[in-house]
Amino acid sequence: MKKVIIIRYAEMYLKGKNRGFFEQVFSTNIERALKGIRHELHRYSGRYLVEGFDGADADEIVGRLKKVFGIHSMSIALETSNDLKSIFEAAKAVSRSSGTFKVESHRADKRYPLTSMEISREVGGMLLSQFPALTVDVHNPSFYVYVDIRENGTALVFGEFFPGADGMPVGTAGKGVLLISGGIDSPVAGHMLAKRGMSVECLHFHSYPYTNLQAKEKVIELAKILSGYTLGKTLYTVSVTHIQEAIHEKCAPELMVTLLRRFMFRIAEKFALRIKAQCLITGESLGQVASQTIEGMTSSNSVVEKLPVLRPLVGFDKNEIIERAVKIGTYDISIQPYEDCCTVFLPDYPAIRPALKDIVEEEQKLDIPALLDEAFASIEKIEL
Repeated sequence: MKKVIIIRYAEMYLKGKNRGFFEQVFSTNIERALKGIRHELHRYSGRYLVEGFDGADADEIVGRLKKVFGIHSMSIALETSNDLKSIFEAAKAVSRSSGTFKVESHRADKRYPLTSMEISREVGGMLLSQFPALTVDVHNPSFYVYVDIRENGTALVFGEFFPGADGMPVGTAGKGVLLISGGIDSPVAGHMLAKRGMSVECLHFHSYPYTNLQAKEKVIELAKILSGYTLGKTLYTVSVTHIQEAIHEKCAPELMVTLLRRFMFRIAEKFALRIKAQCLITGESLGQVASQTIEGMTSSNSVVEKLPVLRPLVGFDKNEIIERAVKIGTYDISIQPYEDCCTVFLPDYPAIRPALKDIVEEEQKLDIPALLDEAFASIEKIEL
């Protein structure tokens, strides 16, 4: 009898002839998540098993796997031979000694001499004999004992399901560049696209020395947390200080934020094309701030020439975004009081519905190619 971890996958079962591609990426992501822990990964019909690990590492393995997209659920199980005596020994190990219970059995091996109901009845009877304080409740038990008869002459016995992250394996839906700030929204947006199978690269805009190094460290910490889900290893940063100074000096102050965001989108698209990404990702939510009106979003989009801009949070309210940030572990860092570049030179009354013709006129006061070249020269690659 040995301890194993059962992995059940999510949407991949809906895939047809190309399911093998999804399973290959899925296996690779699991192996990356478990790097540094001795283990073996094996695929069986409809599930994967993690085997060959130190039993003391079981909780650590489950904790890491909870961040791997594509996993629907997991169980820490005991693998034993499929004779009733061995199954009962394993069932004793996962059972409580008192309370109400139910045994649920499943036969992947239809040649097994007992039906699923007969297996449950036999194992349940043995547990009742072993633990007099137990009683059977098939409708609302306080715990379950699960028995899974496999095709290879073994049985898996377990008592609990741990929820997985669901979604699709990261790396099966292209690559996007996330415009990540130090706020609440953008890490949630990146998480949502990674859940749909997209590889996510993080690009951060900063205004040092107007913003301090603590603001940068905050974004690095957010990117590290996000990388636990996206399996990303790198954060890219780019300085827009010179752009903000030029806008502040030459352009209408009420258009400061809109003009800056247009530069950000130009830089992000050029960077995305350089690393062969296929879209931009932002944490914008319609109407949340002045730059996130439909007019503001239209202005930003108008400078992006070749790639789509994905805004997974566009219809979310702030409380919904906060709930997701808390769940993925980024909220406490996001609310630390270190400002990002969008707060530098912030006007008292930013334009809420900027007219595109006015913005284009203001941009004519700037040397856009030179400002972009200087921004690209400042790109820094940070290994997470």
